[in-house]
Amino acid sequence: MPFLITLILVFLVQWFHLRLLRLELPGTTHRALPWGLGLLHVPLVVFAGMRIAGLGGHGALALVQTPARAAFYFQAFTVLHLLIAMLAEGSWRIFHHEMPSATDSEAEEEAAEDPGRRAFLRTAALVSTGGAAAFTVAGGREAYGEPGVTRRTLAFPDLPRGLDGLRLAHLSDLHAGPLVGPEPLRRWRWLTERERPDLLVITGDLVDSRPEELAPLLEAFRGFLPPLGRFAVLGNHDYFDDPRPIWRDLEREGFRCLENTAALVQRNGSTLALMGLQDPMASNGRFRRLVFGPGPRPAEAARDLPAEAFRICMNHRPSEWDQALAAGARLTLSGHTHGGQINPIPGFNSARLLGPRTEGLYRDGDDLLYVSRGLGVVGLPIRIAAPPEIAILTLKRA
Repeated sequence: MPFLITLILVFLVQWFHLRLLRLELPGTTHRALPWGLGLLHVPLVVFAGMRIAGLGGHGALALVQTPARAAFYFQAFTVLHLLIAMLAEGSWRIFHHEMPSATDSEAEEEAAEDPGRRAFLRTAALVSTGGAAAFTVAGGREAYGEPGVTRRTLAFPDLPRGLDGLRLAHLSDLHAGPLVGPEPLRRWRWLTERERPDLLVITGDLVDSRPEELAPLLEAFRGFLPPLGRFAVLGNHDYFDDPRPIWRDLEREGFRCLENTAALVQRNGSTLALMGLQDPMASNGRFRRLVFGPGPRPAEAARDLPAEAFRICMNHRPSEWDQALAAGARLTLSGHTHGGQINPIPGFNSARLLGPRTEGLYRDGDDLLYVSRGLGVVGLPIRIAAPPEIAILTLKRA
């Protein structure tokens, strides 16, 4: 059903785009436009169908991936084009005190008979193309530029004395894959290692969609061995395919993968309990009804932990903070939101569509949640007003 709804939306957007193009382009091109738009989206439909059918390991999937991504980018341009055209059309009618025509055919005839209006719409189309290009360049520079290093000191009145001053590096949403290659992964590793953290935690979405995309990430972080260890939980993207190879390869490279379990870390005679909750995607199976776990189970994650241990929970989605609190977490680390990733409206974070906790530090009494903007990108290779982030968090006894 989600695939069918998406397909309907794609064709609906292109139907409106087709009508707009007929106003902007010469009449000699009108007959070929539906065929051109249709052929453009064949790889996208085929790619989505193969992913849903679970054909991720087939070579044919790789062949259609690049043209499918091009079709997806065209969809993004189409939406921007339509929005600017709608604004231009509205501005024209307000300026000329015109009412909308009764039918689409009348609108096309009106445009054909009014050279001024046609020229105005054509200029608007050029402006939309230039705006999209500028938007993409600025967003690409932000997405692939130097990530910000956020350094925060987090105070807890009951922090065990031996954990005072502990520095942890929190990374999230690296999305290794088609849009994040080895070079940015190596740069992120170098910037993180330069901070000399005591431990490294990664809160999910290590890959974009396929287990084999993990290899360059593991290669980039090979040899980076903080004294208290490296830990990870999986995110929703890590469950787009069978996650078992990801669990296996993380453990082989020395990462502890915490899925509804915990690890005890000793420092200066004090105990840190680092817990991990499994992402809900493990149990809902996406489109193929494949289940790889029960989802978050706070009671399992906190089972048999020493009472004196200070509890930190790794939980991919900030919307699941209540689950971490149920496990007794004093500090919860999350990602998932990308800080909105693309925030075109000043003052409004697009991640608000996912929930109220979008980025940064949140408090519930003495318990804290830190939501990272993450490092990678998903869908479009851009970030707007949501720069990538490496979080260095220092624990302090209040």
